[in-house]
Amino acid sequence: MNLSNQVKPKRTGCSGEAFGNRLQFLARSPLQTKKHEEDDMKKSLFGALALTAISTPALAHHPLAGAPMETFTQGMLSGIGHPLLGFDHLFFVLAVGIAALFTGNARFATGSYIVAMLAGCLMMSFGIGLPLKEIVIGASLLIVGGVLVSGRALTLPVAAAIFAAFGLFHGSAFGDSIVGQEAAIGGSVLIGYLIGLGVLQYAMAMAAGWAAKTLFNATEAGAVNARLAGAVVAGMGLFLSLENAEGIAFAALGLA
Repeated sequence: MNLSNQVKPKRTGCSGEAFGNRLQFLARSPLQTKKHEEDDMKKSLFGALALTAISTPALAHHPLAGAPMETFTQGMLSGIGHPLLGFDHLFFVLAVGIAALFTGNARFATGSYIVAMLAGCLMMSFGIGLPLKEIVIGASLLIVGGVLVSGRALTLPVAAAIFAAFGLFHGSAFGDSIVGQEAAIGGSVLIGYLIGLGVLQYAMAMAAGWAAKTLFNATEAGAVNARLAGAVVAGMGLFLSLENAEGIAFAALGLA
């Protein structure tokens, strides 16, 4: 038989580049493959979060995206969401929880803020607002953060008075979101809103104190981690205060 007349099988290989990519994939260890997949997931997640932040700026301070609160549940959800979405309130509540830890009675000190905050919100719901809310809220972060940075513990009466005074203004700011809504539905939204505000913020403050003591070993006011937390809060307060001062200056110059 003439071998030269036989049909030679067609070669079905791949290009050098494709072959090299395949070898590289097969050479990956299971851990490398898993890490690669996790990195891809993280990139997708961060991209989605960034897109959400850009496309929905209205959510920045309102958990219901600006929609009116019409039921008890919606009021409670809004009350839960506002302290989480508003970094000025969130930072202050966490600072209260840490500072209250060194007063000798963290529950009472934190409770003084909660009661005053709810009172300020209730006052605002009836149209009794407090002046210069944003300025005082910025100052509250600066002052309570500064107390933590100083490394000095507040006595219980002083802490309760400071927390309550600032709590009225934080509560009044929370009340802005519910003014004019509760009257049309018999107050159920207001009740839900107050419950959400009070329960969540008390839990957050107590959790902050517990974490500072248990996880970060801040057993005294002079602990480094407690003072670092205070520096972060005070820094946020300084930023807000400067922003408020800028707004006042622009308004005085007719540039606002």
